[in-house]
Amino acid sequence: MKAVLLTEPTEAKNIVLRQCAIPEVKPGWVLVRIMAFGLNHSEQILRQSEITAPYIKKPIIPGIECVGEIADASDSHFSVGEKVVALMGGMGRSFNGSYAEYALLPSHHVFSIVSKLSWEHLAAVPETYFTAWGSLFECLHLKPDDTLLIRGATCALGYAAIQLAKAFGCKVLATTHRESKLHLLEQAGVDLPLLDTGSLKGKIAGVTKALELVGPKTLMDTLNCIEKGVIVCQTGVLGGIYSLNNFDPIKDIPNGVFLTGFYSNMPTQDVMDDIFDYLNIYHLLPGIGKVYPFSQIAKACEDMDAGRVNGKIVIKLDE
Repeated sequence: MKAVLLTEPTEAKNIVLRQCAIPEVKPGWVLVRIMAFGLNHSEQILRQSEITAPYIKKPIIPGIECVGEIADASDSHFSVGEKVVALMGGMGRSFNGSYAEYALLPSHHVFSIVSKLSWEHLAAVPETYFTAWGSLFECLHLKPDDTLLIRGATCALGYAAIQLAKAFGCKVLATTHRESKLHLLEQAGVDLPLLDTGSLKGKIAGVTKALELVGPKTLMDTLNCIEKGVIVCQTGVLGGIYSLNNFDPIKDIPNGVFLTGFYSNMPTQDVMDDIFDYLNIYHLLPGIGKVYPFSQIAKACEDMDAGRVNGKIVIKLDE
């Protein structure tokens, strides 16, 4: 099969497809024929720096999500040909991931789906919509009458959160640090697009829930620009800062404001069922920024790194 194999920090332009053996099935694991997969910021971090970490199995096939069909069900409950999605659980870090034609995956992180969506649109769902769903409904306890702030919304996760929240009936405020992207937020259905200059204090009012996708770079400002009773969910790290030095929860979280976070490593069949039911009930089409053939994986990664694509980048394999 063809796959991307990494052993060291690699610029996108240097990514190549290599020939390697199709993985041999073992108990507790299933072989998935990959039909499409999405690109993620997490994989960019792996490729640019995290690949040097001792806990990364090398050589590694990156990729934390995919959609496809069961090629070998092993000892699982799946059937050959069954349509599935897979995400997280160590994909692309602890074991080989989805930048390949086949992937050997632990059966507990592979989930059956019933959907009429194309492979391309299915590939936009697993990690992105699971993270948006968990952030909004598990962590923020989103309600239809909420006013939601999404900070750093012009990313695939941001667009998914906008779509889910608007379908639910929420009012949505959303930010971007690029003035040229404000119109994209309007097109996505945002009620109040905002240019983020680093401080939102005094610029927003009435927010009841906040989704922080920029991360620690702006988290303190987000906590201090909202009113008492608001829940803030820290999910993304688009700002490139991954922790807060000398963070003091007592002093740094304003009185009456609530801070939580969503970690996307524990998907379940029930949650994936809920997501696809929601997409069906509200007639939602998962957003795609651009689709690339697998042969152009290097170009796709270059465009992701440069921020040239608005929304989810999807890689389509030959059927």
